Amino acid sequence: MPDGLADPALPPAQSDQITLRLRLIGTMDAWGLASERVLPRVRKTRGILAVLALSAGRPVPRARLTGLFWSRRDREQARASLRQSLHELGHALAPCGGILVTTRETAQLLPERLWVDATEVLRLGATEPAALDVIEGTLLADLDGLDPAFDQWLAEERRRFRARARTQAEAHYSAHDPAEVRVVAARRIVQIDPTYEPGWLALIQALGDLGDRSAALAAYDQARAELARVGAEPAAELEATAQRLRLELRAAGQPRTEVSTSHPPPQRATVRGARIGVAPLKLLGTGAGEHLSIALADEITTALSRLRWLSVVSSATLARLHDPTDTVAARRDLGLDFLLAGSVQAATSPETGAPQVRVSLSLLDLRAEAQVVWAQRFDRDASDIFALQDAVASEVVARIDPEILLIEARRAESRVPAPASAYELLLKAIPAIYRLDRVPFMEAGVLLAAAIAREPDYAAPHAWYAYWHIFLVGQGWAENAEEAMRTAGDLATRAIALDPADARGLTIAGHVQAYLHRRHDQAIALHDRALSINPNLPMAWVFSGAAHGYAGRHAEAIRRIERYRRLSPMDPHAFLFETGLMTPHILQGDYAEAVRIGEAVTAMQPNLTAAWKPYAIALALMGRDQEAREAARRLLALEPGFTISGFLATTPYVRPEDLATLAAGLERAGLPSG
Repeated sequence: MPDGLADPALPPAQSDQITLRLRLIGTMDAWGLASERVLPRVRKTRGILAVLALSAGRPVPRARLTGLFWSRRDREQARASLRQSLHELGHALAPCGGILVTTRETAQLLPERLWVDATEVLRLGATEPAALDVIEGTLLADLDGLDPAFDQWLAEERRRFRARARTQAEAHYSAHDPAEVRVVAARRIVQIDPTYEPGWLALIQALGDLGDRSAALAAYDQARAELARVGAEPAAELEATAQRLRLELRAAGQPRTEVSTSHPPPQRATVRGARIGVAPLKLLGTGAGEHLSIALADEITTALSRLRWLSVVSSATLARLHDPTDTVAARRDLGLDFLLAGSVQAATSPETGAPQVRVSLSLLDLRAEAQVVWAQRFDRDASDIFALQDAVASEVVARIDPEILLIEARRAESRVPAPASAYELLLKAIPAIYRLDRVPFMEAGVLLAAAIAREPDYAAPHAWYAYWHIFLVGQGWAENAEEAMRTAGDLATRAIALDPADARGLTIAGHVQAYLHRRHDQAIALHDRALSINPNLPMAWVFSGAAHGYAGRHAEAIRRIERYRRLSPMDPHAFLFETGLMTPHILQGDYAEAVRIGEAVTAMQPNLTAAWKPYAIALALMGRDQEAREAARRLLALEPGFTISGFLATTPYVRPEDLATLAAGLERAGLPSG
């Protein structure tokens, strides 16, 4: 999940007037009224949007904008560039209903239609200290380097924002509170401003008062590291406090628990996802423009930020390290779990003479000694740079999302003692869902229910528990199918309410509507919202295609589902995604293709009943009766209560001619009529 809106302490916009929501804490992003992403492509246009958003609804003079973004150009060139950027901004914000107002002299965002996380966190933080916990990341972390004047403005805005948030956090700290309450409040202060020495002193003293002197000295080490980064040394009071703690440890005969370095990873308020950084891409050889390297890293960062379960650190932030690819520093100073690094190299096609680009990328697991867990090379035509950026970023994100999810799940499964957080319970459940062994599958349902009980306002477990119920019904394992379907609908609705910008939650909700309740139009609307938020999510393309297929649009179903193959051809959940292609091919009369897919998916996952049904149908309609009966036997072994009448009563396909085709295949395969 991206930085900034990762914590439920900061609620989404509620007013019916709000048509634009902006995230400025961490990597910038923007959503319109229907949760579609409206972030402009060009970074300077994003910068203009940020300036307007932070101007408290006041009109901003055009001269001010040209001075910030084109300070080195003459007046007429700057004004022309601004006109172009405002035109692009107006186009991007078109779904937001006229929120951008421009005149010959000014530009403005209508404040009554605007919701900004940085503004909202300061509003809520005055009375609700937990709202300040979302400040995990730099304000507009991905917009450094647009112009010297803008950089100066941005530095001042960051200082002001940090100072106001820190002041609010300090207002909620009281030396008269119990030590455990002071620890939480002090950690919040130093998370907001890691170089604020009074906050570190308060934290160290509170930990000491709790009796945890080793933790207090570890916090002292971290304070020294943060101060060293800005060229400062701890003050005498902080040094004296640390010395007193050391003496108390020795007097108590307790050895100090050593920490790895004087730069431990940053504290994170709520861990609900892996933290990944995108290093600036290295340029190899000659001819590869620096602009492509920067733009591609930025595009990948933006695409990753659409995944709500990941916390993303931009290449601009990593660039501040002495060596952005230094895995030790990335883990130590930025608290990264994963680092995506690579290179860009330009070439010319020997056959056509057209420009080409080779992008090589590796994903490193920093918690496993920087082990390479994924690597890919992309050779692309460079004649259209924007298309190149979009294609590479889309494929990278679609492919590493499930890889990171599996790594995180394995780590949660091996955790001793048992997982403690809702996030870890969720991770432990996900592999068991796809494994489709009945006993572990049922245990996954218990884990998801426990995750919801532990954190009722966490959207992801609700979405995955709804997804679990889809399999429960589809596999024929539900004791009461109608009750399971109702529960799935309730869970999916709750997931959307908790996080309306989570593409995965939206598409799971859409699949519940289509697969379990036959509400195809509502489902397609949810899938389209999911794809507008994250067009790189293979699951959304597959479930969107399935919904079109249920309604009888089989060519469109195939087109959409096959999109996942281009995004993530080696997806670990390909067995499920490929299964969605079988019935549309059958209903178009292409039985051979359905059989080919059926052979593959039943070999990959022999426990999926949803695969054996169309496989048996396709074999039967091809006249391969013996093989069809064997497929039917395998299906009945997994789902003993299966009948043709029961299937027709619950299948999401609705056209009479489609139902007749499916029934004919099932009958010829020898399955019981019921």
